[in-house]
Order: sequence, then C-alpha cells, then structure tokens
Amino acid sequence: MTHRFPIKEIARQAGLGTATVDRVLNGRAHVSPQTRARVEAALAELKMQERQLSARGRRLFVDVVLGAPQRFTRQVRAACEATLPELPEAVFRPRFLFQEIMREAEIVAILERIRRRGSQGVVVTARDVPVVRDKVGELEAAGIPVVTLATDISCPERTAYVGIDNARAGQTAAYLLAQVLGERRSTILTSRRREEFQGEAERYLEFRKAFLQARPGDEIVEITGGGGLSRDTRRRLETELFHIPAVDAVFSIGGGNRAIVEVLRDADRAPGCFIAHDLDAENVGLLRSGQINFVLHHDLQSSMYQAFRALSAKHGLVPPSDATGLSDIQVVTPHNIPIARER
Repeated sequence: MTHRFPIKEIARQAGLGTATVDRVLNGRAHVSPQTRARVEAALAELKMQERQLSARGRRLFVDVVLGAPQRFTRQVRAACEATLPELPEAVFRPRFLFQEIMREAEIVAILERIRRRGSQGVVVTARDVPVVRDKVGELEAAGIPVVTLATDISCPERTAYVGIDNARAGQTAAYLLAQVLGERRSTILTSRRREEFQGEAERYLEFRKAFLQARPGDEIVEITGGGGLSRDTRRRLETELFHIPAVDAVFSIGGGNRAIVEVLRDADRAPGCFIAHDLDAENVGLLRSGQINFVLHHDLQSSMYQAFRALSAKHGLVPPSDATGLSDIQVVTPHNIPIARER
C-alpha cells in the first residue's frame, strides 16, 4: 500500500498502534479486514486534510469523547465529517473515542490522558458528576478548551455547551401529549439512560412540570438505568412493568425505543402515543412503521459546527460568538421525515 505519511501519523489518525499499521502497510498476515479498512480510511483522511491544510495553514486536533449508544455516536461522526469542510479558519482533525457505557473512572482516565498528551480541544458527552467536573476544570486550566455536547456538565470553566435545548424539548413533549390524550386519567411512562446526565434530567423535570400543569390528574411513571441500550432497557422495563397497571403514552428521553415498543406490545400495553428523541436509523424505522408517533429532532451538524467554532474562538481564530449553542427543535412525524434520513 503506497503512502507518503509517517507511520506514527497514520496510527494517530486511525487510532491504532504503529506495529499494527506497519503490518497493514506491508501486507503482512494476521490483519482483520476491519483493521485494514481503518488504515485505508485514515490514509484517505490524511490526504484530504493535507489538501485543506495547504489552503488554510492551521491544524487543530480535537478529541471527541462520547459515552453514548452507537446509534448516537454514528450520527455525531457523520455530523463532524459533514461540518469540517465548512470551517475555513483551520483544518480540524477529530480523534473519536466512543463507548456505549463510560464509567466515572473510565471517563476521568480518558480525559487525564488527553490532558497529558495535549489537544487543541475536547468535545464530550458524559455524566455530570463531581470527578468529571473536576477533570473538565483541569483541562481548561491546562489550556485545552472543553465543549459539552447534548448534555451539559456543571463546570463553570467549560468553554461552551452545544446541542438541543433540553428544557424546551421537555415542554414540547408535554404539550404534544396534552393535545393528543383523551379526557380520561392517563399514565405516562418516561425512560432515561441514567440520572446523572444533566440534559436528560432537565428534559424530564421540565416535561413533568409542564405536563402536570396541563393535566394534574394524570400519573407519570419513570424508569432509569437502561443506558439507552436495548438489552438493559428491556430488562429494566420488564422488571418495573409489574408495578405499572397501564401505559397510555411514552416519552422516551434516553433511547432504547425498539426494546420499549416490543416489551409493551408483548405485555399487551401498547401506548396510544409514543414520543422519542433523535432521528437515528432505529427511530426512523419505528416512525415510518407507525410504532412511534413523534420524534423531537435537532440538527447535530449545526451543533458540531457550533462546537468547532467555539474551539476556534478560544484559540483566537475567529471572533467570539454571542450565540447560545442551543439547537432548534423540530417535531418530526411519519409525514415529514427529512429526505436524507430515508436513504
């Protein structure tokens, strides 16, 4: 495989060891097709960045660290790749580190490695817990700006938050359900990944407040701890369902929606209305098949653009912006799914 980049550079871009990259480049045995594809993709990315660098002159390494289900991290990666050509001030080189579940010790260790190694910025989705807040403060003190994505971290030093307006999302869900439910008393099931995600907590609290103001006689039942993963969400709901006599509607804040739909269907408790978040492939399929009714969608590409611009401003490459970083909320039904999501 011909190339003109140092092995260390290719390894850094691919997220692999130099020995592994060397085996791929020299056509040696014991290399999986997935690993070979990662090296080929890294070479293509380096070539593209080289062309951009010659035109722009500045290069910034940005670590994108997400503890989130794959359906969301795939969207984030695609949004990053679509956004990068729109940023004329520099060539951004994102280094992705995704895990579906990141324990406190894991995220702290990852952020500490970034601090020691160095970086021009971090975009992170993580739980809002004291040790994470402290580590974000340490990164900022070390000159590494941190932008939180989709869910905020209560650290006053962090550079910016970008993503959905969680308070308005909860209020929107409450309004929709209040409009579609009938006059009889209803039970609403809500689902979150974990209690420590600030954005989901804000969504839930605003939903609860607005909904019970509109329908004070209704009941809201909450389940947490599924992590947005199908298997864990299924297990949590099957356990809790014994204590829930009826489910008239669902507001799913944390995902795992196919599992929720299937558990409720199998228990003969299919809801009259189901509201979900994010236009990932699973939700689009459920929406088009009529198994969920509404998706509260925000433009991740716009969020990633704002994240990179906030990092650029911190490095003095663009003027600071007065924009809040909050993305507009779009209510998507089976009849107005964006065309790009149907491909």
